[in-house]
Amino acid sequence: MRGEKKTRRVILISFSTHTKKFRSLGERNQFFRELYGWKQVVTKSNRQYSYERSGLLDNVPHIKIDDSVFIIAEKYLNKVKNYFNEWDKKVDYRIMKFLLEEKKMLKRMEELEKEIRNGV
Repeated sequence: MRGEKKTRRVILISFSTHTKKFRSLGERNQFFRELYGWKQVVTKSNRQYSYERSGLLDNVPHIKIDDSVFIIAEKYLNKVKNYFNEWDKKVDYRIMKFLLEEKKMLKRMEELEKEIRNGV
């Protein structure tokens, strides 16, 4: 209908890690790498090779707001909750539901979903 704003149900997720509850810094890094992915650089025979390693959010369209805050479409909530529940003793997270109206952010979410569907 004309004059109505386009909206979309989204989830804002914020989290905090309890550094002292991780066995090591490596385990804490594992949490972040599995969530965000990482770039691995390997040096072999005086050459450097760079590899992009994917994380959960590489397969979930999201908008990163801050280091520990991001927005996802509601339909991906269970996938993300399952991940955080695996780390429940070491990471706290909060979920807030919103209706997103901001045109620029709506467009970006749609672009991200299309990229993931097309394997970009």
